[in-house]
Amino acid sequence: MEELLHYTWKHKLFPLQSLTTTDGSPVEVIDPGLHNRNAGPDFFNSKIKIGGTLWVGNVEIHTRSSDWFQHGHDHDPRYNNVVLHVCETVDGSIVTADGHYPPQLQLSVPATVREHYAELQQTDQYPPCYRIIPDLSALTVHSWMAALQTERLEQKTEAIRQRAERLNGSWEDAFFVTLARNYGFGINGDAFEQWAYNVPLNAVGHHRDSLFQVEAIFMGQAGLLELDTIPAHYQKDALNDGYFARLRNEYQYLAHKFSLKPMDVSLWHFLRLRPQNFPHIRISQLANLYYQQRLGLSTLIDCKTVDELKALLRSQVTPYWETHYTFGSLSAKNEKHLSYGSLNLLMINTAIPVLFAVGRHRHREELCDRAFDLLEQLRPENNYIVRMWQQCGLNVRSAGDTQALIQLKKEYCDKRDCLRCRFGYEYLKK
Repeated sequence: MEELLHYTWKHKLFPLQSLTTTDGSPVEVIDPGLHNRNAGPDFFNSKIKIGGTLWVGNVEIHTRSSDWFQHGHDHDPRYNNVVLHVCETVDGSIVTADGHYPPQLQLSVPATVREHYAELQQTDQYPPCYRIIPDLSALTVHSWMAALQTERLEQKTEAIRQRAERLNGSWEDAFFVTLARNYGFGINGDAFEQWAYNVPLNAVGHHRDSLFQVEAIFMGQAGLLELDTIPAHYQKDALNDGYFARLRNEYQYLAHKFSLKPMDVSLWHFLRLRPQNFPHIRISQLANLYYQQRLGLSTLIDCKTVDELKALLRSQVTPYWETHYTFGSLSAKNEKHLSYGSLNLLMINTAIPVLFAVGRHRHREELCDRAFDLLEQLRPENNYIVRMWQQCGLNVRSAGDTQALIQLKKEYCDKRDCLRCRFGYEYLKK
């Protein structure tokens, strides 16, 4: 496997005996070079002493040396600066586009590395490297978790940047869309994101002093003010209680005024959804937040502590929804505040990533630093991914740690990309 040979070269997992080229010249690898995952040679700027001469250049790696020709490197000038060709099997000489014959080194993947890699790839246990977790040094764990945490925030930053780009460069609107998506709490995330793109905030802003009109536009754009969206046995009650009819009439007026069109209501999921998470409830909470003018980017940037973030995001429903979960269905009175767990998730998945993304966009490192500090102050998430790592003996102290572990599972463990994982490295070299 060529990728495993790349790994062997990168980490200098060489046999104890001296390395020599196929023509007998001694080889000393001073620096294996920078691993290149894009087009071109596999390692850039390697430093290699061959036969007493120090060479600085590129290294190409193949399973068989004949792969050089199969991949067309003999006609590609990007490979003219290859100073060493490394292969498991040398089945012929090679030549560059400018007529040079690079020396070749036959190198095998150590048997223990191959065996341990097979174990990682084939085990059904999660995480596959569970056996070494208790023995990892605190430095190894801390450094890898810090890198994963940054990687996850960078990934979220890119998603937020793309939203801002789609919204003609408006980071204010991108904040709203990001928050709305996370109000879906997984199941309705895609639907909430599409809904948020469908809400014309410039138009809503003209009626921001009326919570009723804000809610009318929000509910209407979600497609929830059509009578056929209400179960047949609730339709009569919905019309009789008056609120649905008033909202619908107001939305029809505003839709005509601003040329609004509701989204496809079939995108919403209700099956196996707790009533607290019904779109009606979440949209009412968002309407309240918007009406109270707590969805501004400058307001978020002013937040310095977790308590300030909580105060910013804390919301409840409008009065009608204190006694309803859907139109026409009466329920016991409940102010339906966001739970602490929901607030925690909104801080982790919305407020902090947006703060980090804005910091990167505006070159304000203090905002990025604050994002990391806030993650470290938040309690760790409690989900099956985190619990599995804890059962392996990993100490989880904050939301920063849990975000790192989620990144580890999704981007490394699920993809069996153990060769890029520092825990995987410790497993392979044991």
